[in-house]
Amino acid sequence: MSELTSAPRIRAAGPDDLDAVLAFWKTAAEGTSISDDRSGVERLVARDPEALILAERDGELVGTVIAGFDGWRCHLYRLAVHPDHRRQGVATALLAAAEERFTALGGRRADAMVLQRNETAHHGWGAAGYAPEERWRRWVKPLTG
Repeated sequence: MSELTSAPRIRAAGPDDLDAVLAFWKTAAEGTSISDDRSGVERLVARDPEALILAERDGELVGTVIAGFDGWRCHLYRLAVHPDHRRQGVATALLAAAEERFTALGGRRADAMVLQRNETAHHGWGAAGYAPEERWRRWVKPLTG
C-alpha cells in the first residue's frame, strides 16, 4: 500500500480532539446537526468516552463515526470521511471498530442515520451490509431552540 492508502489508525476521541472534529465535520460530513457544537460533543465524550471514534493518517483526522450504545440499541451517527480519503477503506475501518465495540457491549443490531438524499452514502452503507428499514420512520422533536 502507498502512504496515502495505508490503513488508518483508529482510536477514541478525547477532549483535546473536539475542536478538530467540529471543524472536520464542516468539510466532510453531509449536513449539520443540532448537536454540532462544542458543548454537544463534550457531553457525548464525557458520557461515553469510547463512542466517538476517529480515523487518522499521519496524525491527520480523515474520518469519524459515533457508535452510541444505550444498553438496548446500537446507533451509528456522523460517519464522515474527508473527501480526499474516500474509497480508501476509512469508512470500512471505522464501521469495523464500531461493530466490534457494539459486540463487546452485547449489542445485537446496529442502525445508522443516513440522509435520504445522500445516494453516495446509500451505496456505502449497502456495501457494508446495512439496508433501509422501511417499516419504521424516525420521529423527531427538538428539545431546544
